[in-house]
Amino acid sequence: MSTDGGGTWSWLGPRAVQNSSFRYAFDAESQEVRFCFSIPYQEANLSEFLQKHADDSHLAVHELCRTRKGRSVERLHVGKIEGNPKHRLLLTARHHACEMIASYTLEGLLEAVLAETDLGRWFRNNVGILAVPFVDKDGVEAGDQGKNRKPHDHNRDYADKSLYPSIQAIRRFVPQWSRGHLDVVLDLHCPYISGTYNEVIYLVGSSDAAVWKQQQKFAAILESVKTGPLPYFAESSLPFGTGWNTAKNYGKQKSCSRWGAEQSGIRLATTIEIPYANVGDTVVTVDNARAFGRDLALALRHYLENTGE
Repeated sequence: MSTDGGGTWSWLGPRAVQNSSFRYAFDAESQEVRFCFSIPYQEANLSEFLQKHADDSHLAVHELCRTRKGRSVERLHVGKIEGNPKHRLLLTARHHACEMIASYTLEGLLEAVLAETDLGRWFRNNVGILAVPFVDKDGVEAGDQGKNRKPHDHNRDYADKSLYPSIQAIRRFVPQWSRGHLDVVLDLHCPYISGTYNEVIYLVGSSDAAVWKQQQKFAAILESVKTGPLPYFAESSLPFGTGWNTAKNYGKQKSCSRWGAEQSGIRLATTIEIPYANVGDTVVTVDNARAFGRDLALALRHYLENTGE
């Protein structure tokens, strides 16, 4: 809930919830109260982040494309954006419009790249990052759920001819930008909203044995370097063929990370799921979601420096 027009948010807590309903007692002074099932992140939030770094020469903002409804889809270039970086990374979020915590994690990762730290300087000297913060920009701005949209959603649009302008643009631009040397594709998501397994951070395992091996390497590195408050364990990764992660779930369609695994030069392609509300007993907040993004940045450095080409 937010009582300041969306400036800050706090959880009502489980005691306020019964089945699919919740209760809230308005006080006499309340003029406006907003409710959401997680902590919103829309274009205004991204604009605030970009304005904070407006004078940074290691961040450039371009337009990837226009949506069906005419909105601009941002394309961010971060890190070593001039010349030929040693490594190239593609970061995406909001293939499913409602998965808003992923955006705070992406923001934390980008903050780490731009920070005046040893980690930030390493990225700016070695890594070119292409980030698409809102793949389903129309859905994000309209407050849509977005997942399983008919005939299929944005994260099932990477096979055959893509339906959505943003996916068409990603598939066209990324190979051109990466020049046949794309090291990592990291697609940030949130899982289902309830159930024990959806209260852990996890990587979604690939059906390709070689890709799965790299995912396991990265998961182990992430667990070993993590310093933020959100718990993470490599053993939480969801192997292909387990739970929802099956061939039947994808059918003839293809996700971003599955498409990423096919790109020239790729070393690691994966989806990572960050829960909406709680990771185990730890409540998800804006700050600790960003902190997990910084953990991802550190893990990516270790992965790129210490695993073979």
